[in-house]
Amino acid sequence: MNGMELRQRYANVLERLDAACAAAGRAREEITLIAVSKLHPAAAVAAAAGAGQTDFGENYVQEALAKRGELARDPACRGIRWHMIGHVQSRKAAQVAGAFALIHTLDSRKLADGLERRLACPAEEEEQAAGSARQRVLLEVNVAAEPQKSGVMAEDLPALADYILEACPHLELRGLMCLPPVFDAGEAARPHFARLYALRENLRARLGLPLPDLSMGMSGDFAAAVAEGATLVRIGTDIFGPRPAKV
Repeated sequence: MNGMELRQRYANVLERLDAACAAAGRAREEITLIAVSKLHPAAAVAAAAGAGQTDFGENYVQEALAKRGELARDPACRGIRWHMIGHVQSRKAAQVAGAFALIHTLDSRKLADGLERRLACPAEEEEQAAGSARQRVLLEVNVAAEPQKSGVMAEDLPALADYILEACPHLELRGLMCLPPVFDAGEAARPHFARLYALRENLRARLGLPLPDLSMGMSGDFAAAVAEGATLVRIGTDIFGPRPAKV
């Protein structure tokens, strides 16, 4: 895809997001667009950044870190905020901690412990820069209790949130994330988005924390997610086109 086509696709997504916000009676500033760039080349990220996009989501740790390194010297990419939106194995926690503006997929005590250890004891060369930095995280919720999917079950959500607040001072809990059981299905996903919103409201009341973020909605269903309270929508195909096959 050439840069002109990508910019047009990006502009179309922005128009649709504006329309979704207007239909839901929400201010556009309430929603952050995350351009999901997994499996797309660094050049595509640079083109989107040049068009004004700031937040990018990646699913695979090694790919994300390599892409970030490749773009580090590009002036158009200096303001990028990287998001980890894919499942993170606990053994890769040390690579992820502190490397992303927001981790959307925290779903276990084991991963929380791994992130906390890394943040509490940064590598020697990072200590001065890291200081008392906290890693922002969302809890990924398995809203439909699908056994094949990652994510904390709804009934276990309060206990995991309590654990993070009590045992992980270097993690900042910001809200919730979900992947509904129906993919890019428009209104069919809406009940699952509504459930995530309700879970967030219950947790907010229980913990006395603002928990401002709800990460939900993709290319085919983000309008429904916006209507149900999303603050972060993750859109890839409609910006970058079909993903190349993973090698």
